[in-house]
Amino acid sequence: MDRIILANEIYKTAHLTGTFKLRSGKVSNDYFDKYLFESNPVLLNEIAEHLSKLIPTGTEILAGLEMGGIPIATALSLKTGIPVTFVRKKAKEYGTCKLAEGIEIQAKNVCIIEDVVTTGGQILLSADDLKEYGAIVKNVVCVIEREQQGRDNLENSGLSFLSLFKMEELIEASSITR
Repeated sequence: MDRIILANEIYKTAHLTGTFKLRSGKVSNDYFDKYLFESNPVLLNEIAEHLSKLIPTGTEILAGLEMGGIPIATALSLKTGIPVTFVRKKAKEYGTCKLAEGIEIQAKNVCIIEDVVTTGGQILLSADDLKEYGAIVKNVVCVIEREQQGRDNLENSGLSFLSLFKMEELIEASSITR
């Protein structure tokens, strides 16, 4: 599937209209329900195919952020052969008390995988947490870059940020009829 068709399919599958409160606290009239494209095996496979080309050289571990980044990171792991870890918003308070489940992250070059980025707030928190556990975190890859503020916040904190689509591209692709 070419990139424009993929953008159109993501938009048709996941775009909702109404009144929605975003994680950032902002209110929006449109929303991308990421779980609608993440739960579609055909779309998820195509997203992973396209995202796999954005994974920085030298990445040793893909870190899927709870909860939306986990299916994307898993699909990318299957596509690239790069091991994956699943990152909680906070370390669990029982059992192993881990922040990141799966392969060991200490002293490893970890690329954070996320689905939609608006302000980058959770990514910044998770990147700091991963660094506290000894991971080397320099890169973030996402499916949808919702707002420029997210890119600015991530890059201003020293992270390299790559997105498969900007919101404008999805909207533009939705107007293309095939």
